[in-house]
Amino acid sequence: MYICNIKRGQTTMTDMRNSNKDIDNNQTTRRTMNKTVLITGATSGIGLACARKFAANGDRLILTGRNRRRLEQTGRELTEKGTQVLTLVFDVRNREEASKCIDTLPEEWREIDVLVNNAGLALGLEPEYEGSLDDWETMIDTNIKGLLTMTRLVVPGMVSRNRGHIINVGSVAGDAAYAGGNVYCATKAAVKALTDGLRIDVAPTAVRVTNLKPGLVETNFSNTRFHGDTDRAATVYQGIKPLTGDDIADVAVFAANAPEHVQIAEVLILATHQASGSVIVRK
Repeated sequence: MYICNIKRGQTTMTDMRNSNKDIDNNQTTRRTMNKTVLITGATSGIGLACARKFAANGDRLILTGRNRRRLEQTGRELTEKGTQVLTLVFDVRNREEASKCIDTLPEEWREIDVLVNNAGLALGLEPEYEGSLDDWETMIDTNIKGLLTMTRLVVPGMVSRNRGHIINVGSVAGDAAYAGGNVYCATKAAVKALTDGLRIDVAPTAVRVTNLKPGLVETNFSNTRFHGDTDRAATVYQGIKPLTGDDIADVAVFAANAPEHVQIAEVLILATHQASGSVIVRK
């Protein structure tokens, strides 16, 4: 397992291999694994669930995120279960950091088969005329520009190899706006447009592109949206059994393992009593 640390403009790789596991990272070993899967925002929620589900599927993982401690913890957890893991500590909003980490991947990790663009967040639920400019900037930089950065860094290799799969985690919020959702909904609408556009661009190749659109998922999402107000965040899930990160990860793994001639372009995943981004029946 490696950790890519960006500090003062320098990129360093620190070997953190488990001494009890002699993992041979040559091409022969790589061929015995299923796929190399890169997951952004892998420290919690849907990203963490995807890491565990792809690991259980026999894939090897490149996990990225901002929280070094959580990445190390997840890396150890999965390595102990026999999964090859490489962790990269960077913020997708920082194009320079992202570029350095991807450009300095060890040779045996450079052929990425699946890119899961999961990193994203919602901040605030105010009317558009009262919203925080800082919150807007963070959402746009993460949900749109971060996704574009990772796509630009990883997809050219897939195109040149004529194989690969990009799974973008969008949202039901990208289909229609809801009260207070304004900028967040706009960013997820952009994810849909960018996913559709990429699918058109790579259509001459065997590269596949999928947009997953979850509805209400109980993760740290609402706590982040309300800036740590756990009481307010808890009300989001009251009266309904929401989806879990595992539910979304199951769909991601299914899409990635569909037959090569099958492209699962878009999947809307809702809780049973949710009809749209704004229609939720609570009991």
